[in-house]
Amino acid sequence: MNPLPERVAREYLEGTATLVLLLVLTTALTLVGFRFYVDRGLASVSTFLWPLFADSPVATALVTASFLTLLPNLGRRLEGAPSNTPLVYLHTLAFVWLVKFGLWTAVALNLGFSAYFPDLYGYWGVMLSHLGFVGLALLVPHYSHTTRGALAFALVISLVNDVVDYGFGLHPPLRYEAGPALAVATFALTFLTVGLAAVVFERADETAA
Repeated sequence: MNPLPERVAREYLEGTATLVLLLVLTTALTLVGFRFYVDRGLASVSTFLWPLFADSPVATALVTASFLTLLPNLGRRLEGAPSNTPLVYLHTLAFVWLVKFGLWTAVALNLGFSAYFPDLYGYWGVMLSHLGFVGLALLVPHYSHTTRGALAFALVISLVNDVVDYGFGLHPPLRYEAGPALAVATFALTFLTVGLAAVVFERADETAA
């Protein structure tokens, strides 16, 4: 039930030039994302908490790692992509993180609309680039499946991230004070994105989990 056509996924993921282009894009997004956080207090956060603080660059780093696993499969169809339990967990988490924080950014910007609009980059640039995360995420189920264990793992990690963000104030930097509405929306997005992963990915035999 993936809304992204298979032919599009094959065009981007089976060709050397297009896959490399995707890797360059996601790597650049990761670097730009971490630069954003460097300027907004990353050094003051424990290194061990960076993956739970720098949400968007972690999402693009995860999908970069996911796409890298396709390099040994170049020249072959996506069905032949490497697959094992750690990779299934990686692909599932990459999907959830991309969709969640792509949508989260749009929600956060619009909850604080007056603080961002009509800033061309601060509103439109940030929102549209993050909504593009959803398109990247939809490529992943074309070369991977998921399992109950992988979905549970993604759900637990995402909920831990939410608790850290709103229980300890480590949510992404905003131009306004994050309130209960954003916290509730974030927890809702966690369940929404994991549920979406359960629908979009094919499910493997649970013994493979």
